[in-house]
Amino acid sequence: MSELVLPIRTERLLLRQYRVDDVDAVLAYYGDPLVARYVPWEPWSREHAAEQVAKRVHRLGVTDIDSALALVVEHKGEVVGDVVLWPADETLSRGEMGWIFNPSASGRGFATEAVRALVRVAFAHCGMHRVIARLDARNEASARLCQRVGMVKEAHLRQDYWLKGEWADTLIYGLLAEQWHG
Repeated sequence: MSELVLPIRTERLLLRQYRVDDVDAVLAYYGDPLVARYVPWEPWSREHAAEQVAKRVHRLGVTDIDSALALVVEHKGEVVGDVVLWPADETLSRGEMGWIFNPSASGRGFATEAVRALVRVAFAHCGMHRVIARLDARNEASARLCQRVGMVKEAHLRQDYWLKGEWADTLIYGLLAEQWHG
């Protein structure tokens, strides 16, 4: 594993460490009921956003089972979303990824560009063997994103978790390091 240098720059984006002054920017989308529809939490309040940002400021790498790399995604100085990578086991050879993007930024390829950069970190920096993404099967946008970055649908778990008053299906997408075309 090599040392991760932040921020990460892509063609159009900057993936950087959270800052305490990101509260309003992330609340703009985490507070949106449509964004919270397929995730296991309700829309955030400002107080909750401040607590979460304060935690994420320190999530700077995959170093042990309880660690994570949480990054804000900016386009031209504006926060458009965030991505996270965490270990799926104590060997740190398997990872799981997640993302949330502001709906106002959709349709411009920002999520694809940011998640590709996160996959690169997982394989090239962290030396992971495999990464996965778990998502609500109704979240078609995230399923398409998984496919765009080269992930393969590996499982469709039927009604495997209770979410906001109903049973929901989970899709699991995966990508092996040997299949990655970084």
